[in-house]
Amino acid sequence: MTAAIVLLSILVVISIFSLFFLTTYNHFQEYIIRINEAEVSIDSVLRKRFDLLNKSVDFIKETINTESTDTILPTIIKLRSQSVSNIELDKQLYAAIEEFQAYAKKYEDLKKNEGYLKTQVHLMESESEIVALRKYYNDMTIAYNKLVRSFPSCIVAFFKKYSKKELYEEQKEKKSILDELKA
Repeated sequence: MTAAIVLLSILVVISIFSLFFLTTYNHFQEYIIRINEAEVSIDSVLRKRFDLLNKSVDFIKETINTESTDTILPTIIKLRSQSVSNIELDKQLYAAIEEFQAYAKKYEDLKKNEGYLKTQVHLMESESEIVALRKYYNDMTIAYNKLVRSFPSCIVAFFKKYSKKELYEEQKEKKSILDELKA
C-alpha cells in the first residue's frame, strides 16, 4: 500500500511538471511564431524600401546627368552585394534615405521628377508600416524576453536553450529624416 502511494505521488509530481513544461513551452512557441511573423513582415517592407531606393538610382543619374552610378546613393550600391540582418538593413536604409534627400536638396530639378515624387510617397507609406511592425515586434519580443528571464519559465528556457532576443531600437536621427521626407 505504501509503495502504491509513493508511486502515485511520483506520477502526480511528474504529471504536474510535464503539464507545466508543456504549457510554458507552448507559450514560448506562440511568441516565437509571432516574432517570426513580424520579422517576415518587416523584411518584406525593408525589401520594398530597398527596391524603391535602388530604382531611384537611375532617375537620379538621369536628372543630374552623370554616367557613374557608384557615387549615387553609395549605401544602396554597397547593400546590393551584402547580406545583412533586418536590424542592420533598417539602419542602412535610413542612411540611404538621408542620401536620397541630400540629392533633392542639392539638385532642385530632382524635386520635380515624377520618379522622385513617387518614391518619396512610397517611402512615407512604408515608414508608417515599418513603425507599426517594429512596435509589434518589440511588444512580442519584450513578452518573450520576460518569459526567458522570469521564474519558473526560465527553467523551460534553459532546457530548450531559448535566449533573450534583440529589440528594434528607434534612433533619434530617424525622426529627423522622416520630418524631412514630409517636407
